[in-house]
Amino acid sequence: MTDSPGNIPAGTPVLVTGATGFTGAFVTRQLVEAGLCVHAIARPSSCIAALQDLDIRWFRGDVFDPETVARAADGVAYVFHLAAAYREAKTSATTYTKVHVTSTQLLARAVAGRNGFQRFVHVSTVGVHGHIAHPPADEASPFHPGDDYQRTKAEAELWLRDFAAANRLPCTVVRPCGIYGPGDRRLLKVFRMAARGWLLVLGGGKCLYHLIHVEDLARILPLAAAHPAVLNDVIIAGNAEPISLMRMAEIVAVHLGRARLRVIRLPAWPFFVAGALCEAVCRPLGIEPPLYRRRVAFYTKDRAFDTSKLRAKLGYECAYTNETGLRQTAQWYAEQGWFRGRRGGKRGCDPRDSAGGQQT
Repeated sequence: MTDSPGNIPAGTPVLVTGATGFTGAFVTRQLVEAGLCVHAIARPSSCIAALQDLDIRWFRGDVFDPETVARAADGVAYVFHLAAAYREAKTSATTYTKVHVTSTQLLARAVAGRNGFQRFVHVSTVGVHGHIAHPPADEASPFHPGDDYQRTKAEAELWLRDFAAANRLPCTVVRPCGIYGPGDRRLLKVFRMAARGWLLVLGGGKCLYHLIHVEDLARILPLAAAHPAVLNDVIIAGNAEPISLMRMAEIVAVHLGRARLRVIRLPAWPFFVAGALCEAVCRPLGIEPPLYRRRVAFYTKDRAFDTSKLRAKLGYECAYTNETGLRQTAQWYAEQGWFRGRRGGKRGCDPRDSAGGQQT
């Protein structure tokens, strides 16, 4: 048994949503190994194989189902709300609303006013800020969500903050930056390009990106749950400094033995046009577009954040620097054969559970 995270006493009952996702699995494992009594909600189709060695009380059902939420939240002292709808062409605006907004409302109402309840930790995303015209942004920067995923994450966060204030619900909102680490698939394309010794960059920007290693985030969330300095507050979880896509790829390429990295810059507008066309054709058919505007924007925009509040209020210094985390992740990908096209995951598992996770 490890030390209880964030000074939460061993044996304390806690609820984790999104436990089978990329980030949720790391958080859940840490909480169980620290001796906490973990409740977890999982869809009937979710694969729990990666956590089957742990003592978890599973509640099978949707996170937006009132009965499932009521049973899972019964008696818990903390809620770690990480559930998120995966970004796919077939994911409707209604699904995003149910998974992000309805679930938050049900969970908050289930624990509000209950004796012994300590903290609702709501995992939002820096994506609620959308495009950042003048980086770095901080916790007080305006919201400019750019799609249904970001819009509903913003709606859920704002609703919770208002509800908590009106109902004296102790809560903390954590907005992670780009989550990565062993098992992540969202940044896999960047790693694969770097492994081959090249990187595609669109437009003329610096392409700044802000990262947080999944193991660091798994430590931050329990700390935020028990720390008085962030009660009823919002905190961005990210490394001390952003990093450019070019530098990310360079670190990976050098670690994998590439002598040099070739950066290919192309104008962005043709790709935005092509992405819009792909979305228009594919989405009505429920087909994942081969190219879409959000992915194009990833290679063009500068996204950087002031993460000093994480250190000033929580006193947390990330264990992984950008460089050490990227090297570790690249090594894991290589050992798993993912650079050769193998995707990982166990047969019969929903890939959204085995390697999905919080997205910005």
